Formats: sequence, structure tokens, C-alpha cells
Amino acid sequence: MIPGKFEYFAPTSVSEAIGLLGQYGSEAKILAGGQSLIPAMRFRLAQPEILVDINRIQGLEYVRETDDYLEIGALTRESAIEKSTIVQQRYPMLADTARVIADPLVRNMATIGGNLAHADPANDHPATILAYNARIVAEGPGGERIIPVDDFFIGIFETSLERDEILKEILIPSPPGGSGGAYLKIERKVGDYAVVGVAVQLTMEDGLFKSIRIGLTNVSSTPMRARAAEALLVGQTPEEALFDKAGRVAAAECEPWADLRGSEEYKRDLVRVVTKRAIRKAIERANGVL
Repeated sequence: MIPGKFEYFAPTSVSEAIGLLGQYGSEAKILAGGQSLIPAMRFRLAQPEILVDINRIQGLEYVRETDDYLEIGALTRESAIEKSTIVQQRYPMLADTARVIADPLVRNMATIGGNLAHADPANDHPATILAYNARIVAEGPGGERIIPVDDFFIGIFETSLERDEILKEILIPSPPGGSGGAYLKIERKVGDYAVVGVAVQLTMEDGLFKSIRIGLTNVSSTPMRARAAEALLVGQTPEEALFDKAGRVAAAECEPWADLRGSEEYKRDLVRVVTKRAIRKAIERANGVL
């Protein structure tokens, strides 16, 4: 199909883009990587009257580490994250995530900022960013503000970004010693959306779980954390019986729906199994095994 009629703008600065969003309001849609928006427009599932292409804005594509954060520009392509030495060595869960997004052609164009702003509960990054306890840097007419990731996803395809705000940067806290993470995804075929995905980021201290965050993919109407499973693990000694219980608790927390990828019961059982596997893998990495 052919997209509906729209007016196209290609601003060269963040302030210009914000001005366009303020001028056109709900009629405007941002184009970043376009790997979700363009197919939706072709099928007329999305019919924006105004398209604001931000790809000509300089300075929003980078991966760099400071003392406190891994800083990722919103226009950073998935392929750049996948190939980043810093990500591979220090943030393996993020590397896990980037390499299983769609296929190489998509990853060459898709951006992490677009992925998060789209807020599709079936996307891979939201669960991982939740597990990392990241911060989202947005800019609007009033300047920059930082949004804790727990406050970012508020509904299906809906975030706490204002209509005249742009997602500029993602801040992932630098992991302390004894930390490890993993993202595991079950898919029907390579490049497909996850049937279930689980992201686990944890820190071990004196042989105990000091902290842990668990993000779940495609098993609720919004990207979610398995908070009860997290609470069960903190302060405990890692052992197989505990992993099994955490998996069962995470399965009970989620709210999957039946579709072509499986029944509700099947998806819950996958959450149970994959949560256990992700916890084990994260512990291995916390112990220095990549």
C-alpha cells in the first residue's frame, strides 16, 4: 500500500524540531530510524499529517562511557550498539539485546531512541532499559528533563514524553563490581518479535543477591518489571530452588494474551523457564564469565 498524504520537514537542530512539534501538535510524528513508523504508514495504521525527520540533527549519535553512566545518543543505530566494544565488554545485556533485534538491514537503520519512544511492549529494548534502571533525557521548549525509566512507559505505544518533547539520550548507570546481566529471547524465527523476552541485571555481594531488576518483553500491555520476583531474590543465596520459585513468581506477575505465538498458559510457562535461564546467565557474568 501507499502511505497517506503528509507534509515533510527535516530540521537540522533539536530546537527547530521542538518548534515544529509545538506548532503542529498531535498532527506531527517524529521519524528517526523509521523501521516501525514507515511500515505502519504504508499499511495506513499510522497517518500523520506532518512528518518531522530528525536524522539531519547532528550530535545525537554516540556511545560513550563516563564515570557514572553509559551515554547513548537517541539517533544511535542498533548496529553501532551491537558493534560497540564498550557495550560488549561492560554492558553485555545491551549487546544481547541489540544483536537479536530484527535483522542486519533493520539494525543498520533502526535507532535506540526510536525503539524506546515507540513504546511497543513487544520491542526488546524496553525490558533491557528497565532492568538497567536507566534514565531518559528529553528536551522540550522548557529545556531538558530526566525521566526515570520506571516512569517512562505509561501505556501501550505511549510514553511520558510531552507532544513537543524529543528523546535525546539514554543514560545507563555504570555497573558496580560483582554485576552481571543477560537478555534472553524466545522467537518463532530469527528476526521475529519475541514470544517472551527476559532481561536480568543483578549485583552480587558476599555470595548474596545485593540487587536485581527483571524486565519482561511482550507479556503485558506495557513494558514491565517482575517486581515480586525481584523482591524474592534480594538478600538471598543463589540456588536452583530459588531460581525456580522466582521464575514461577514472574510468570504469575505478567499478563500475556493468546495470539499466533501461543496461548496465555504457554507464554507464562516460557516466562518461568526463561527467567531462570537469564538469572543463571547474569550470575555467570557477574562472576566474570561472558
